[in-house]
Amino acid sequence: MGDHVPGILIIDDEQHVGTFFSRLLRDKGYRLGVASSGAQAYELIERARFNVAMVDLKLPDADGLSLLQHIKKEQPQCEVIIMTGYSTTRTAVKAIQYGAFDYIEKPFDDIALVEQLIEKALSFGKTAGQPGKSHSWSKVAEEIGFQVGTTPQMIKLVSIAERIATKDINVLIHGETGTGKEVLAKFIHAASHRADKPFLAINCGALPENLLESELFGHERGSFTGASVQRKGIFELANNGTLFLDEIGEASLSIQVKLLRVLETGEFLRVGGEKPVKTNVRIIAATNVDLEEAVSQKAFREDLFYRLDVIRLELPPLRERKEDIPQLVEYFMQRYFERTSSPLPIFSPSCMESMMNYHWPGNIRELANSVEQALALCDGNTILPEHLAGKFNGLALVGSKEDSREQQPLPSPGSDSLNISVEELAKLEDEKLIEMFKRVENLRLSLRRIMARKGLTSSFPVSMQEMEAQAIKETLDFYNGNVSMTARVLGIGRNTLYRKAKEYNINIL
Repeated sequence: MGDHVPGILIIDDEQHVGTFFSRLLRDKGYRLGVASSGAQAYELIERARFNVAMVDLKLPDADGLSLLQHIKKEQPQCEVIIMTGYSTTRTAVKAIQYGAFDYIEKPFDDIALVEQLIEKALSFGKTAGQPGKSHSWSKVAEEIGFQVGTTPQMIKLVSIAERIATKDINVLIHGETGTGKEVLAKFIHAASHRADKPFLAINCGALPENLLESELFGHERGSFTGASVQRKGIFELANNGTLFLDEIGEASLSIQVKLLRVLETGEFLRVGGEKPVKTNVRIIAATNVDLEEAVSQKAFREDLFYRLDVIRLELPPLRERKEDIPQLVEYFMQRYFERTSSPLPIFSPSCMESMMNYHWPGNIRELANSVEQALALCDGNTILPEHLAGKFNGLALVGSKEDSREQQPLPSPGSDSLNISVEELAKLEDEKLIEMFKRVENLRLSLRRIMARKGLTSSFPVSMQEMEAQAIKETLDFYNGNVSMTARVLGIGRNTLYRKAKEYNINIL
């Protein structure tokens, strides 16, 4: 048989494994190579070309991961399937990140599954790298609105996510705020065998400890004041589905202990309950903080970290995938205009250039908000730089042509000017100062949007205090004194709104 016949390489030191595959595959017309040691494997890889390699993780004279890397270097089109025992599953998952096509656990109880996996690897190897080839995950991504883009980093990430989606293993997603961690979690759920079951999400940093515990585990009637009925928590509601724990690093140590118990036993107690409740959920956790650092600082339990960190997916910030910005802008525009019958405008070249050059500290979430704000401010068929509200000139005030053409220096100490360049803002190391600038920018954008809706024109205040006061007053007027809506639009809490209103002598009814 010639090299045009698909070649499959079996590398395992257990003789019965080689015999098993020989009997299983020879009748199908494949060209087989069998190695019982690392030395034999390296020799066969040197002599012949293979389409698929079945590699045991543990060999007496070689490491499975090293063999994987050697095969991918010498024969990039050869797809590698890792064979592993249960105790080495974590390493097998790591192999996928190193380029393995998939892994399969021994013993092989389902022969049909083994055959399907080999056929899938052969099919993938034949089409990989072909121009215009759509990825196997493209349909799932499109269905949930996941904009993967074209950067190699994202394509590799989603390819890995698709492969581990079918495994019942916990996933830890790491990425900056606004990079799309929940969307990636939804993709993993949609690509898994749990896709027809519930996907529930909760932000562990958004609730105080007592409320978070009740949200997670539910409570019994009378367990605390106001608990008039029994209530199921999301661990119970998400049974057989997927549970997304966002900002897991913000969970208290007490909550961490309870989470660890669920992961270890599959059981939990409702608040005030005495009878264990069983649950079968897949956990996908996300964080924008360094959990390993938190473990070293005793702020996060090490045992829980290792339970969650079976495989880690790192979402790149938007500044590292800027070539995807035009596609993302188009997607957000289409999504915005699904809610209106207005004709779809276009972004001017200068406007798109500004967006491509911006640092995007808020990542995709900031991009989505910027697109929506620009669409709200634009009353023609072309979005111009002025519709971007000065965002891409740092925090320069809007309305001046000079402001749209040049970046201003940092304010001197004691100055009320808010003109600041993107480059200088990116260099600021004081996170509180960055947050202050972001908050003021949000207030200013809210004020401009409200004035645009009212058809008003006015020069903007130049001091931070005047800007804040005017934004609060105009927003309160627009929403007829509704405190909740005003606080939500301005991005501040109700208590902060009351305090600011008192400070600026603004009357709240």
